[in-house]
This record gives sequence, C-alpha cells and structure tokens, in this order.
Amino acid sequence: MRVATSLREVLDEKDVRILEILVRDGRASLREIAKRLGISDVAVRKRIRKLESAGVIMGYTAVVDPSHLGYPVVSLTGVDAEPGDLLRLAMELSHRDYVRAAWITAGDHALMLEIWARDEAEMERIVAEISAMRGVSRVCPAVVTKTLKIRC
Repeated sequence: MRVATSLREVLDEKDVRILEILVRDGRASLREIAKRLGISDVAVRKRIRKLESAGVIMGYTAVVDPSHLGYPVVSLTGVDAEPGDLLRLAMELSHRDYVRAAWITAGDHALMLEIWARDEAEMERIVAEISAMRGVSRVCPAVVTKTLKIRC
C-alpha cells in the first residue's frame, strides 16, 4: 500500500507500519519496531527521521487524563466567527492556556476548541470570555461526560 502525503512524498508500507506502531505506542523502541518490521534499527531510525523532516510525524506527546491534572471539566466547543475574523480569532484562541487543541473546520462550526477547566464555574467564565471577543458570532460548548477513546 502507498499513501501520498500533502508534501507529495510517497510513504511505503514500512513507513505506514512504523506510523501505526508509534500511534499505538509512542514509546516503542527502535529495536522493537525493527523486529516487528524485519529491518534494522538503523533503517527504522532513518525512516523516522525522514517522517519527522517531512512533517508527517509532528511531535511526540503523552496522553493524560485531564482530571488527574485538576481539570475535570472538558468541553469540545464550536465557535463561529464574523466574516474576516476567523483566522485572527483562531490564532488568538489557540494561544489561550485553557485551549488544549484547536481546529479550523468546514463543519457545523468554523472553529473547534478542546477546552479544559477546573470546574463548571470556570468553564462558564471561559465561554463568556470567548463570547465577548470581537468577531465571535456564536459559541456552542459540548461538555464531555465520558471519554470512550483517545487517538489509539
């Protein structure tokens, strides 16, 4: 199987398998990956560096439970913007500490945010703050009640 990237590079089956392994276990060792693919760990290291340089692998992170960090209230919040204000709002909001992830979308809302809050009152303050921003036409928070799956 060959997968084309946005950088017009072509990933071969081994690259795709490396990505699948790393998505499931970002701490998998080069030796472990090499053994599963039947290639050397040096070859795995070169492939991973190529994937990083090409922007296919954007970074490495730990997936944590926000409640264990003092943020039991999580919201997936849609934000609609007035014409011409979307990019400015997206940049401004993506730099707020309470915004843990942000996406510009072509769906129901122009901007989707993952927001973490310490309690319901803080979430209400955050939503009110976003609603009051210049260029915001609508804010639609959806508080997460149970997480079923994260990235894996």
